[in-house]
Amino acid sequence: MVVLRDEIREVRAAHDVVAVRQMVREWAVASGFSLVDQTKIVTAASELARNTLVHGGGGRVRLEALNDGDRRGLRVVLEDDGPGIPDLAQALRDGFTTGNGLGLGLGGAKRLSNQFEIDSKPGQGTRVSITRWR
Repeated sequence: MVVLRDEIREVRAAHDVVAVRQMVREWAVASGFSLVDQTKIVTAASELARNTLVHGGGGRVRLEALNDGDRRGLRVVLEDDGPGIPDLAQALRDGFTTGNGLGLGLGGAKRLSNQFEIDSKPGQGTRVSITRWR
């Protein structure tokens, strides 16, 4: 697999979450994603960026345009140095929430992605990587 290009952006305020949505949509369009696949990756990235801000206290997003033989893809990696997630299995379960949301964030992002990875340890922050292929 080859990373064709990448870009890193800080996520520190609500306007950064909006900027992540716009950037992911632009990259998905440039990668030739269908409207449905654009919507899936943008929705997942938006939810994860919001989580990075709200639960992680802010962090970074890295976008990578990928080429793997005949496949083109988009990877979105969000990292924070926040409190971490004490119970990943519980956090991925639909309906679990630490706030006022529906509790669909992490599980929803996982379902909207072709590949989903999460690493989080209490006191050490969280790293979530999603990839969508066309």
